[in-house]
Amino acid sequence: MRLDELPAVPGAGIAPLLPGECPELLVLQRCCWVQEAIANDTLDIPALHETLDDVRDWTKKWSTWRVRQGHRMIAAARARLDGRTWELGRLMVAPDLAGRGLGRWLLSYVENQAPATARRFTLFTGHRSTRNLELYQRAGYRLTEPDHPAPGHIAGAVFLSKPRT
Repeated sequence: MRLDELPAVPGAGIAPLLPGECPELLVLQRCCWVQEAIANDTLDIPALHETLDDVRDWTKKWSTWRVRQGHRMIAAARARLDGRTWELGRLMVAPDLAGRGLGRWLLSYVENQAPATARRFTLFTGHRSTRNLELYQRAGYRLTEPDHPAPGHIAGAVFLSKPRT
């Protein structure tokens, strides 16, 4: 998969998130995590309860990218280095564009942004999020135990990791 071409999304482009884009990111995040709430039979999902200030705060601590098609934000993801682990999160694709390969492309893109010191990739999702689990497992991720359980995860979260090759 070529990282310079977004799959099946004409006119789309990726760039680092700008501070002024946080309100739109919050809207996209809520749209995407409603599906997670349904799949996992819980509203106890941090991404659904964050305020605009919360999003602004985490975008200062995480590298965050967004994908736009024209004026519309259609996807986003974040990552940060924790020791030698590149932790990925909030991988989201607008629900009406799901199934076109954009999530797989975005996952690969964010992995390729990892600093040279990163030796593995980690992420988490809901235990009933079958689409996410299939995507991550096809990308080489395997179920694992978290290094250090942290607050802010969906109830019943499963953790996945893969070595950097």
